[in-house]
Amino acid sequence: MRGERRILRIGGVPNEKQKQFFSSRSRYTAYGGARGGGKSWALRRKLVGLCLRYAGIRCLLVRRSYAELKANHVQQLLSEYGGVISYRESEKCLYFPNGSRIYLGYCASMRDCLRYQGQEYDVIAIDEATQLSEHQFSIFKACLRGVGDVPRRMYLTCNPGGIGHAWVKRLFIDRHFAAGENPADYAFISARVYDNPVLMDADPDYVRQLETLPKRLRDAWLHGRWDVFEGQFFPEFRRETHVVRAADVPRGLRRFVAFDYGLDMLAALLVGVDERGDFYVLREICRPDLTLRMAAEAVVSLCEGERGEYAVASPDLWNRRQDTGKSGFEIMQAVRGMPPMQAADDRRIAGWRVLREYLNEESDTPHLRICESCERLIESMPLLLSDVNRPEDASGEPHAVTHAPEALRYAVMSRCPSWEERDEVDRNFRFLHNHNHDDRFF
Repeated sequence: MRGERRILRIGGVPNEKQKQFFSSRSRYTAYGGARGGGKSWALRRKLVGLCLRYAGIRCLLVRRSYAELKANHVQQLLSEYGGVISYRESEKCLYFPNGSRIYLGYCASMRDCLRYQGQEYDVIAIDEATQLSEHQFSIFKACLRGVGDVPRRMYLTCNPGGIGHAWVKRLFIDRHFAAGENPADYAFISARVYDNPVLMDADPDYVRQLETLPKRLRDAWLHGRWDVFEGQFFPEFRRETHVVRAADVPRGLRRFVAFDYGLDMLAALLVGVDERGDFYVLREICRPDLTLRMAAEAVVSLCEGERGEYAVASPDLWNRRQDTGKSGFEIMQAVRGMPPMQAADDRRIAGWRVLREYLNEESDTPHLRICESCERLIESMPLLLSDVNRPEDASGEPHAVTHAPEALRYAVMSRCPSWEERDEVDRNFRFLHNHNHDDRFF
């Protein structure tokens, strides 16, 4: 009726971390980091509060699949606010009496993302943001716009792991920003199950289940560690073990180059090998948008001042190009100073197994170390994911973190003896070392 005023009492008391989330004024606010922190409850409360405060605003609530969205949010919203909110399944929208709306979205594939191009929303909430790629996230960022005196905000919940782990970690945990990204726009509020007394009181068994998980899962799910997570392909990689200063690299290494080339990225590594076959990654170049000739020139610059004995690269560079009739190998090898090129042993699973062996520690001394200046490789190794269908193979997503590890796989496979042969080399080296010989094995 006209003139009738309705009062809606919203129940529940937020914990301290949820209060921080509610009070955030950053353009992009991420909340979570571990399981059981009360992320979903807080996200729903935030959206409802904004819709009630600002009449006529357009909100978008997104999850990877619509089925997950209905199960985790729609049913709860209707249960709590059914007397005020109306829901139209055909339009996938929740309506408020003051004209505000919450549109329900999903983004399981890039095709789904195309539906949002050109759309405008005042507030966007992405639940489980690490399940989306950075490109999908960028499409939603472009939708955060409009007219009127309404704050434009994006809210994300997240846990370690998933295809979006790398970009969420970069922006909200490591705070490494690219050109055009304003650090003041990004805020992260860490929450663990211990910050959620409601859940701990209601279900203490849940906490005990998390506490008894295997160490790697416990670190990610209970403690919210972003350097270990479910699906990590190289759990063996540890910065404190595998990363060294340039001053700690031994002399007398024989050097070569390994690179993975694509128009989206060249990842090239200058690698040194000692007399026992241990690897040291000395330098890297990771650059996008290079032609074949430009990529070869970058490889030459990587070897400046060093004697690169050869360059190992993906076998597809030996395929002839239809536009020129030449192969990528011919174009790159013609660049002055390019080391002699050879096609990599591109067996994926076998190559990853060998690389994993080099990462394994023996008496606290791994067979592969990376100089601290090789930032892209160091960043990519712990972010590489397992393929969900072939766990022994690395996933192709997120694509941005695959290039440097692929180049490293080419490197170890280019000098890979059998492990029986390697053991014989180690025994011979120890014998000669103990008898003060100068012979070198390679």
